[in-house]
Amino acid sequence: MRRPAFLLTAMAALALVLTPVLAEARPGGGGSSGSRGSRTYSAPPPTQTAPGAAQRMDRTATQPGTPATTAAATRPGMAGAAAPNRGFFGSFGGALLMGGLIGGLLGFGLFGGGAGFGAILGMLLQVALIGGLIFLVVRLVRGRRQQPAMAGGPQGYAFQGQPEPKQFGGAGGMKAAPAAAPVAIGPEDYQGFERTLVEVNAAWSKRDLTALRAVATPEMVSYFAQDMRDLEARNWRNETRDVRLEQGDLAEAWHEDGEDYATVAMRFSLLDATFDNATNKVVEGSTTQRTEATEVWTFVRKGPGGRWMLSAIQQTAAA
Repeated sequence: MRRPAFLLTAMAALALVLTPVLAEARPGGGGSSGSRGSRTYSAPPPTQTAPGAAQRMDRTATQPGTPATTAAATRPGMAGAAAPNRGFFGSFGGALLMGGLIGGLLGFGLFGGGAGFGAILGMLLQVALIGGLIFLVVRLVRGRRQQPAMAGGPQGYAFQGQPEPKQFGGAGGMKAAPAAAPVAIGPEDYQGFERTLVEVNAAWSKRDLTALRAVATPEMVSYFAQDMRDLEARNWRNETRDVRLEQGDLAEAWHEDGEDYATVAMRFSLLDATFDNATNKVVEGSTTQRTEATEVWTFVRKGPGGRWMLSAIQQTAAA
């Protein structure tokens, strides 16, 4: 009885731990990924759309103190680059829990002996409690690593229907960003940002990596592919539909190493649902109730007139 009982315990604890991690499966996974050139480790200035601090990158191909360009991100092998902070099971706490579960399945258990229904309930409660505590500690540690952006910095403006371009320069954030030439961002650029938001979600929902390569840097495509594989490992898929930009404004735009960068805050609404491939039933989200998200997206292009490509997605903290 002990081994089957512990197997049920392990499965219950695993479900409890996974629940908060998989709550956001839209493009980017509800995390912060990508590169912003030499400003990857500098927080973009807050805006009216995203007054809270942008989170630091959980996954990036840019090493601290080493400016990265789109060309660097396209080097052979970069698509498989390792990324830090891959979530709970990439952390020390996850390793401890998984080690305990594996040990239990091999016959040693997490908490020693015990038999009968009461022992099973007690084991369930202990495993669930430890799993919850480990997850809480991991979240707290990651939260302390995120440093708030400076309160100063140029404010952006809602880019829906703006008739005139404006120039933006300078940078605020976790550390001083290198000085760079400002870039003029006009109505056509804002339309391009909104269009890319929709196209990224459409390609993600179809699991179409070819379409994603047309709108995002190779680095970002590699993260999308990994997130798709993580969902597929659970025999799940995520679909986002009817994406609508509600508000957006510019945080900063600059030029470096022959490329233009623009970081914009976007608040958008959408239908976001995760399906079980075997049953086609919704396991997370909803196909009828709209949800809203505020994210900071960075785009890069090869100079004026080029196509803006998504190079980073960052989550925002509450103001």
